[in-house]
Amino acid sequence: MVEKALPSETSILHGQFSQLLENLGIGVFTVDMERRITSFNEAVQRLTGLKEEEVLGKKCYEIFFSDLCHGQCMYSDAVKASGKPLAFDMEIYDESGNRRHITKLVSPLFTGDGRVNGCIEIFQDLSVYSELLNRIRYDEHRLKLILDNLDIGIFTVNRGGHITSFNSMAESITGYKRQEILGQHHAKLTGCNLPGETCSLEESILSGKVLANLHRRLFTKDGRKLPIRANFMALRNEGGEIIGGLETFQDLSLIQQLNRAISNKYTFADMIGKDGVMQQIFEILPVVAESEANVLVEGPTGTGKDLLAKIIHNASRRKNKPFVKVNCAALPDNLLESEMFGYVKGAFTGADRDKPGRFQEADGGSIFLDEIGDMPLSLQAKLLRVLEDREFYPLGGRKLCRVDVRIIAATNQILEDLVREKRFREDLFYRLHVMRLELPPLNERRADIPLLINNFVKQYNVTKGASVTTIAEDAMDILLNYDYPGNIRELENVIEHACVLCRSATIERRHLPMYLQTPGSRLGEDIVSRTDVATVQHQWEKERIIEVLKKHRWHRQRAAQALGMDRTTLWRKMKRYDISP
Repeated sequence: MVEKALPSETSILHGQFSQLLENLGIGVFTVDMERRITSFNEAVQRLTGLKEEEVLGKKCYEIFFSDLCHGQCMYSDAVKASGKPLAFDMEIYDESGNRRHITKLVSPLFTGDGRVNGCIEIFQDLSVYSELLNRIRYDEHRLKLILDNLDIGIFTVNRGGHITSFNSMAESITGYKRQEILGQHHAKLTGCNLPGETCSLEESILSGKVLANLHRRLFTKDGRKLPIRANFMALRNEGGEIIGGLETFQDLSLIQQLNRAISNKYTFADMIGKDGVMQQIFEILPVVAESEANVLVEGPTGTGKDLLAKIIHNASRRKNKPFVKVNCAALPDNLLESEMFGYVKGAFTGADRDKPGRFQEADGGSIFLDEIGDMPLSLQAKLLRVLEDREFYPLGGRKLCRVDVRIIAATNQILEDLVREKRFREDLFYRLHVMRLELPPLNERRADIPLLINNFVKQYNVTKGASVTTIAEDAMDILLNYDYPGNIRELENVIEHACVLCRSATIERRHLPMYLQTPGSRLGEDIVSRTDVATVQHQWEKERIIEVLKKHRWHRQRAAQALGMDRTTLWRKMKRYDISP
């Protein structure tokens, strides 16, 4: 006589839960205390070739002992494990003689009062996953080879949405390794479980239709939201039954970055960083951008102040109006006023026509005053009036000009110190200091270095035709432990240098600039402090400038040309290093 299934525990094999197990291709059967089979779902029937009516009431070891159980009964071990499931991998041969790779899970079943009254055994056929891609009209081994060498990311899922395959480009784009993501629900990548998100992959599986050329996003391992172009399709078995789905995707982030660079329309997506300080800036940045308040951006040279100013402008209501930049340190004092405020005809010798200044050009938009700490005191008073009244007189003019501009200022100096030293007006400082954003140096946000390296490598692969995919361990060790006195700009230059020299897929230590390969950049035990490295570099630069100036008899224009820098840059470096004839 066939005994009935266990009343409480085996009821889980019916209804929605049973359907879920079937969709996942998971075979399940239960046994009672005498090891008699009490339930046997359709998936395990397909897996073993046995029908439920053939096995119900029979002892499991009489049927599976030499095959499914491999001579080892896990029932008693599961009971002894006090309710903790036991799992192991095994191989069996199905009714057609095909070898199947099985993951087996064994766990006891309990009554309401905690007594063991049976056991549940769960089987997942991993062979289905390995064969999934072979359903798409390709030979078994050739398909994997082809898909792994395509320049698009590809992953497949089963009916339950769990990832069953993940090609090499998908690894490269998302940052996940196969072993990390296989078996996970695709929502970890697609974010389709978040409010307001559309699950195109599930839609394709349910409808059986191909959804092509859709713009979506993926969540990478480091938490970035990556814009992609994706295609979705359902996967079917030989009988035409849908057994899962496939998504192909292309990374659009670089294309979008290049388009934004060409149009100068940078957005929040162009700022990279998971460091806590950067996350705080990202959090308040939309609010800052929407306001009309003046903004002061502080941070060392090369930390991205220019980019941040552009992002603020492009996220504001003035985004369709001009964004005008003025580098206060790049212009001599006698030209800065006319450049900023313009002049009228006859204001000075050679002024044969009226010329509008940068403030007039920025009317209705934003003006970015870079290195404002270098602005001469004589000009600071005029700027203060613009901030207070939005009006000024052009050089040599008597007609008042009125402008509607938002001012974004930036400095790599500490303005409070300049105020104390009477080199910067206190009233102007507080006018600029409405919203203050401070960008940290790169050596204080080291967690962002790998993200930036990866981003720059991708950029140069596209723009310079490089084919870099990896960085050797010793080269990466140098890059991660160097102090970057030039911050992000220096890191970008280092990666460009390496990509130019690298003729293979891997950047090696020899491809890095020479100053990184010498003591001071953490080579073995020969470690020099990062401050010492910066000091050595500055001393070398100072000596080089003096040498070239002497060679050209202190003629700054010719010396600047020989050094490959602008004359104003040479002038600033001479001031920084206290160089004089």
